[in-house]
Amino acid sequence: MKQPLLNEQQSSATKNSVLFGAAFLMATSSVGPGFLTQTAVFTQQLAASFAFVIMISLVLDVFAQMNVWRIIAVSGLRGQEIANKVLPGLGYVLAAFIVFGGLAFNIGNVAGAGLGLNAMLGIDPVLGAGISALFAIFVFAVKEAAKVMDRVAQVAGVTMLGLMIYVAFKTTPPVKEALANTLWPEQMSIFAIITLVGGTVGGYITFAGGHRLLDAGVKGQEGLPDVTKSSLIGIGVTGVMRIALFLAILGIVSQGYVLNEEGNPAAEAFQYALGDVGIQVFGVIMWAAAVTSVVGAAYTSVSFIRTFHPFIEKYSNWFIIGFIIVSTSVFLFIGRPVLVLILAGAANALILPLALGVMLIAAHRKDIVGTYKHPKWLTIPGIVVVIMMAIFSVKTLMEEIPQLFS
Repeated sequence: MKQPLLNEQQSSATKNSVLFGAAFLMATSSVGPGFLTQTAVFTQQLAASFAFVIMISLVLDVFAQMNVWRIIAVSGLRGQEIANKVLPGLGYVLAAFIVFGGLAFNIGNVAGAGLGLNAMLGIDPVLGAGISALFAIFVFAVKEAAKVMDRVAQVAGVTMLGLMIYVAFKTTPPVKEALANTLWPEQMSIFAIITLVGGTVGGYITFAGGHRLLDAGVKGQEGLPDVTKSSLIGIGVTGVMRIALFLAILGIVSQGYVLNEEGNPAAEAFQYALGDVGIQVFGVIMWAAAVTSVVGAAYTSVSFIRTFHPFIEKYSNWFIIGFIIVSTSVFLFIGRPVLVLILAGAANALILPLALGVMLIAAHRKDIVGTYKHPKWLTIPGIVVVIMMAIFSVKTLMEEIPQLFS
């Protein structure tokens, strides 16, 4: 079930398909059901001030993604292999965090897929989650799983992007107010920043595109132009989707509509904007976001353990399928899917400083990157991201998580 690696003889079209596939795998993973729910909840709470949170998350995203993707490419190693070279045994620790964090995230992704089909077709959320899981399993059960995964991510990403932009125009949000709050917010919420960054950059998401390119044979210093191109496409698509969704919901709450944060707040916003058809539109976006995130979380999480034993490497697709099955099974015993989606983002924020910190150390180790010189304009902001996320993540989780359960 393993796929052949990309080589220099393959066509330019195939190469571009891989680059776009990696970009959209990262983008659709970072704009998953957790982001939809978090954006609705925090826009309700912060209104136009949430623009500042979006801006900060995008800045952190740029430096986290570009650092990690480049270091994976020039080293020719996956994240866990790099970590083990930085400090023997650290790769196993990082892999454990990624896998368990990815599992927590995937439970939320499966929940989101169930909510999406419920909104789209009226299917019971539990049944919808099962159907969605079967679709994700099918992606990895076919012969050319990697190509199918790339295509699913691209189609879903373009669909989400188009619908979000359309709804943003329909709700006529106060764009000037949002722009003003981008740099000078009227309200500040560290919890919103940490949760959003954790849900859109933290955990497995940082490595999704880089590992996909590595599996396709895009590596070495000669591969850096392609890596840069793919990462910038992914970051650009992610940015437009985040901004469009925020503006769409801001247009609703600015009119005085109060979303029910305990229910399905994003769905309510779309219904208010488009009427009953808005529920179906939301369902399409939610399901596309969720099922691509299920695929991305399972693929990337398993990529962190496949190098630990030849058996896992040989049957990696079956391990991915097993990961999806476990995630779906656990969801059956978990209530309050909105809470799961928010908590998954907050918890995964803790992984980012560890993962990015390891990558930055590796970037300056000749035994890992050879003659490659990592640019200071990436190193310095990367260090700032590590310090900020480490401090704020621990502080926020200690203060806020108990309140969510009270």
